[in-house]
Amino acid sequence: MTPARRIGLALLWLAVLALAGWAIGANLKLSGDLRRFMPSAQTPAQKLLIDELGEGPGSRLLLLAIGGDDPAVLAAQSQGLRERLAKQAHIKLVANGAGLGLDAVPERLRPYRYLLSPTLDEQALDSAYLRDQLDTRVQDLGSPAGELIEPLLPSDPTMEMLRLAESWQPAQAPQTLDGVWFDRAGKEALLAVETRAAGFDPTGQQGAIDAIRAAYARVRGASKAELTVSGPGAFSVEIGGRTQREASLIGSIDSLVFIALLWLAYRSWKAPLIGGLPLATAGLAGLGAVAGVFEGVHGITVAFGFTLIGVVQDYPIHLFSHQRPGLSPWASARSLWPTLGTGVASTCIAYLTFFVSGVDGLQQLAVFTIVGLATAALTTRFLLPALIDPAPRDVATSQRLARVWTALARWPRLGVTGVSLIAALALAVILFVPGAFWQNDLAKLTPVPDAAMARDMHLRGELGAPDVRYVIAIEGRDTEAALQASEALLPELPLLRQRGAIAGYDLAARYLPSAKTQRERQQRLPDPATLRAALDSAVAATPFRGDAFADFLADVERARHAPPLGVRDLAGTPLAVSVEGLLLQRGDHTTALVSLTGLHDPSAVADVVRKHGAQLLDLKQASESLVAEYRGRVLMALALAGVLLAAAVWIALRSPRRVSRVLAPMALTTLLILAVLRGLGVELNLFHLVSLILAAGLGLDYALFFDHAGDDRAEQLRTLHAVIVCSLTTLMVFALLALSSIPVLRAIGATVALGVVFNFVLALLIVREPTAMIEASGDGARA
Repeated sequence: MTPARRIGLALLWLAVLALAGWAIGANLKLSGDLRRFMPSAQTPAQKLLIDELGEGPGSRLLLLAIGGDDPAVLAAQSQGLRERLAKQAHIKLVANGAGLGLDAVPERLRPYRYLLSPTLDEQALDSAYLRDQLDTRVQDLGSPAGELIEPLLPSDPTMEMLRLAESWQPAQAPQTLDGVWFDRAGKEALLAVETRAAGFDPTGQQGAIDAIRAAYARVRGASKAELTVSGPGAFSVEIGGRTQREASLIGSIDSLVFIALLWLAYRSWKAPLIGGLPLATAGLAGLGAVAGVFEGVHGITVAFGFTLIGVVQDYPIHLFSHQRPGLSPWASARSLWPTLGTGVASTCIAYLTFFVSGVDGLQQLAVFTIVGLATAALTTRFLLPALIDPAPRDVATSQRLARVWTALARWPRLGVTGVSLIAALALAVILFVPGAFWQNDLAKLTPVPDAAMARDMHLRGELGAPDVRYVIAIEGRDTEAALQASEALLPELPLLRQRGAIAGYDLAARYLPSAKTQRERQQRLPDPATLRAALDSAVAATPFRGDAFADFLADVERARHAPPLGVRDLAGTPLAVSVEGLLLQRGDHTTALVSLTGLHDPSAVADVVRKHGAQLLDLKQASESLVAEYRGRVLMALALAGVLLAAAVWIALRSPRRVSRVLAPMALTTLLILAVLRGLGVELNLFHLVSLILAAGLGLDYALFFDHAGDDRAEQLRTLHAVIVCSLTTLMVFALLALSSIPVLRAIGATVALGVVFNFVLALLIVREPTAMIEASGDGARA
């Protein structure tokens, strides 16, 4: 094929990739739902944790603090920010201490006050009670609160609405200055914002935060005050931005290193350009396959998938290094195919084991990687030879490479005894080094700085936010059953607070009693004639006119015949947010939650709530058990992958000696990686485990090609050249990842970087032919 035709084919390949990339990008649906990378929840705590991670109110909560100016200025900014954010489409609720009184219940719902209030549970609405209340109102009108009381009197002489508003105040609410929340020091105005976007929706969270900052920029004016935004959504946006920046930087450096190394290795500007085509094709093919098979592609799948298929850059390198004058690229590709195909097939078989994990995210990762590896191998075999110069320089003629090979000949060869001794030492380190072996705490995987986490905890403490670890859960077949069951706890919770077991609590039944309770209270409301007589008797002994309370009589009559108030009736009110966050409706059941503040005695609380059919759930323990279960599935997949990989190599080589030599470096490398990580005090997480498969694939590739070289010195030199280039490119990429500030990227990078080094060294010490090395040493000396 002429150079012009080779260039034309390369351009056509690029055009097809561009068209495919456009088509995939136009239809790609990215997901950030971490639940895709979680195993199926089994326990009530795990199920609640999964719901909360995805769509729970806790994941939607943003904490805002405005500080750096006079309190009066900060209060005005808080009010202005609240008013602006209340109109934003991204924001569901804004709370700053203002509007939590009567505004919490619109006029249409105020006749329900006697159905929502517990007053009638212990007190009849008779003349004695009304007389006592009216006497109190006379005193109120003469007090500074008179202006607030007077407009409410005609419809609510007992001030039932004010009682309700007071009872709905958070138990641990922050102090109020100038009508808004402030921290205890009085230096920061505080707000709580609930976004409409779920916590796992980075785009929606970014939109909400942008709206908050834009709104604050308008109310800030010339003030020197500053706005702080904290919470899961703010962290996810920060993490996403930082991950993207670091990934972009590492990707750019990776590309430059790849180009530089291939240019240096082959002295050709075309090598890095055409060598990148299989990698690009593999990435698009893997992405397209996942998009076609699954409803949405997780961002972790894309990021980790491209990292995993980075091994495919080795495929064109092997073809370049083994090409020489007198041998057509097609013939070279055919001769390499059995070895290359064995490595690819074995690695793909290993990733097939992710399908038995039952975890959607791992299954996506398996599809991405398998399709990507297979595509890269096939394009290297059947398309790339058409672009290669048929008469390149033969790397086997390099005297510099020969001297390197001669130096390597002096390395001791590892036999069964040496391998066994190293394996035993590695196992001893793995098993007996003190310290935690597994990392079960998901919080340790977050790259959020300690200062930001401390700031978040401070704001939560100031706002009286509930405990994020413990929650009481009551299951019901529907909303009514869950509310009735949770009402049984209402007498117990104040007692627990008096005993010091908890500092505060909140539950949906505080705001919305069950329909059963509302009907019972409805039955206690007097009929119009009875109530009119009681009211006339009470009014007669007061300065009020007899017709002053017509609105009150009308409200009570409406309440007597009104259908019980339901969750849907609260829509559009601040009450709806409180109830929705504590009443989770999930298909065939409803879970009523009791959030706790200042939990000091979990065992005492658990004993009390258990008597009423409720459970005290430990979400931290639930997350750790989920991680442990997930790890068990990954370990099972790794064990199965090892068996299948060994079987694939056996089928390909059919020689016990060759199979053991090829598998030994990979197996020993796995032990050495774990030993080094354990020796450095690293707690192993799920990403270390998944990265071991990639490291194993690299080791298998190196060992197979050294085995393929046999005792042919020229082939050994070409193989050495290819493996050195492959190792350097891979090592540079993952060494950069190991320096990342993102724990996930750091775990992947450290694991694979160690794997590259150990696999390269062990492949030379175990797989190489000793007689060939002696000859190579002699020839090198003569050279």
